[in-house]
Amino acid sequence: MPSPTPNTPPPSQTTPETTYSTILSKIDAAHAEDPTKTTLPSGEQIPYELLYAQKSTAFLTQRFPPASPALRLAVRAQHFRRWEVPRSTYPAGRAGYLTWRAYLKTRQADLVTALCREHDLPEEVTERVGKLMRKEGLKNDEETQVLEDVACLVFLEDQFAEFERAHDEEKIVGILRKTWGKMTARGREMAMGIPMEGRAREVLRKALAG
Repeated sequence: MPSPTPNTPPPSQTTPETTYSTILSKIDAAHAEDPTKTTLPSGEQIPYELLYAQKSTAFLTQRFPPASPALRLAVRAQHFRRWEVPRSTYPAGRAGYLTWRAYLKTRQADLVTALCREHDLPEEVTERVGKLMRKEGLKNDEETQVLEDVACLVFLEDQFAEFERAHDEEKIVGILRKTWGKMTARGREMAMGIPMEGRAREVLRKALAG
């Protein structure tokens, strides 16, 4: 039997799990480039979008433990390179806001699916990641509903207090009712467990009472 060629490379050790981990690392590396920093209770500063992604994954783990790899990637990448297209690049007002959000949703999905293909994630999983990030089938797709729950939960925990301080009560109540209307029963149950103090809790109570 001929001896093996000395320079023959070893067989590839790539597995679906290592592919997933590699893509996840690339997503986090992009989040880490966010120039906006936030300060943790420990005093450590961290890029805001990296913290957002970590909180999203934490809520996903609680909300839907059997999440598929596609859903885990889509949740982790929800704000992929969002800071590159600031809100100020679109006109003020609701129409401008909705146009900005629609563009971001498509752009982020395109960037992440390109990353998935670059690392040879199976095409059916890659396409699923894109559909989830675009929130297709929100009314009848369980995983898309879970992704929406996670986004709402992070907003309530991480962004609502600042939002509440910056706007009048009428606007806040309207936003909360819209947020609540997007969530599933399980998502709402989790939302009620988020610690809130003072006026924020009172405004939430008023929104739900209406």
